[in-house]
Amino acid sequence: MLADLLVRDAYIYVDRSWEIASGWIAIKDRRVQAIGKSGEEPAATKVVSARGRLVTPGLINAHHHMYQNLTRSYAPVTNGTLFEWLTGLYPLWADLDAESVYLSTYIAMAELLMGGCTTSMDHMYVHPKPFLIDAQLRASRDIGFRFYATRGSMTRSVEQGGLPPASVVQGEEAILEDSVRLVEAYHDASAGAMNRVALAPCSLFSVTERIMVESARLAEKYDLRLHTHLAEDPQEDIYCQEVYGCTPTEYFERVGWASKRSWVAHYIYPSQDEIGRLAKAGVCACQCPCSNMLIGGGAADAMGLRARGMRVGLGCDGSASTDHASLWLEARTALLLGRFRNGPHSMSARDALDMATRGGAACLGWDDEIGHLRPGACADLVVWEMSDVALAGAHTDPVEAWLRCGPAIAGTAIVNGEILVEAGKPVLTGLEDVLREHAKHARRIQRLAA
Repeated sequence: MLADLLVRDAYIYVDRSWEIASGWIAIKDRRVQAIGKSGEEPAATKVVSARGRLVTPGLINAHHHMYQNLTRSYAPVTNGTLFEWLTGLYPLWADLDAESVYLSTYIAMAELLMGGCTTSMDHMYVHPKPFLIDAQLRASRDIGFRFYATRGSMTRSVEQGGLPPASVVQGEEAILEDSVRLVEAYHDASAGAMNRVALAPCSLFSVTERIMVESARLAEKYDLRLHTHLAEDPQEDIYCQEVYGCTPTEYFERVGWASKRSWVAHYIYPSQDEIGRLAKAGVCACQCPCSNMLIGGGAADAMGLRARGMRVGLGCDGSASTDHASLWLEARTALLLGRFRNGPHSMSARDALDMATRGGAACLGWDDEIGHLRPGACADLVVWEMSDVALAGAHTDPVEAWLRCGPAIAGTAIVNGEILVEAGKPVLTGLEDVLREHAKHARRIQRLAA
């Protein structure tokens, strides 16, 4: 056989149950065609030598807010609580438009690629202008990045007891009509799709009950995924008790979201009984370790959730709270947090890598094609790069060394069979122009002098 692309001389992590100490991966027609041991390589049109480095499936980002890189490390809110941080930034985000969203999405995807991520969702819930998600999809196509857009929404402004200003929320009909428009225009349920769409009301306290119920109904009609924030902050419990007379998880169940379609971000403050119920229903969760630790609001017990049968992925969360978009850093932080919380026997680098790959794919309902490198999988993979100094002495376990040593970046990142990062740098001809324009929009939105 003649492969389109061959990655050779690699330590290959196929998935949790299959590793090849010295091997190769052949890509044909944008799929993993075959894998094997060194010395049995097929001929290929293009060959990439991994030079003994670790190769893994591309990491999967299961929770993000890409537009927020326009307000990274914004000084007035860096030491605020979650709600202080949100109320400080919502007025700035009211100045988003299609161009700034395109630029922020482009930068986010370039940064994700550098951190080894080849598929990401985005939770776009601020809509001061129309067609913002269309701009995101345009950026993903310009780059060639595998993108799962989610139609986020908010209906409750400050006047209705919410946190955001009226300028960034929408009415129920506008949300539902645009949700249908986006799904019918862009959702691609076919195998190997580059763009899919899910429905994602921001949180239980930011939308009406009708939006939650109707989103679940539309998901059933169009066979879609559902996403929201859940049990992220103790104040959420107080709000739900006062408004709905129940806990956030109980309300989540009441509005018809406790199903295999749903995955939730954070899930820090549920009871053990609630964890068991959602796990049994097939709901997945996404831990965002860096963001939650910076906000100081606690973090999900990822291994505890997994022990109860819940699939758990990893997410960078919003760039303005995490201030980075490296899934490698999230995986490392998840490992540190898990071991700090539950002891050295509780979590390994392979657990973290499994969350960042198979776990993220499960959140997106896509673990048949992404999150692993078995033959037939989408050709999304990463050759990890680390300095020889950082790796000096690490001779026995490349997967553990991947997170214990570091920092690591994607030396080569391949998405859909195409090389998008080479020699540690994005292969994006327009990146410099986008960075220049992004800076202009970031300064405008932050009310800084030009």
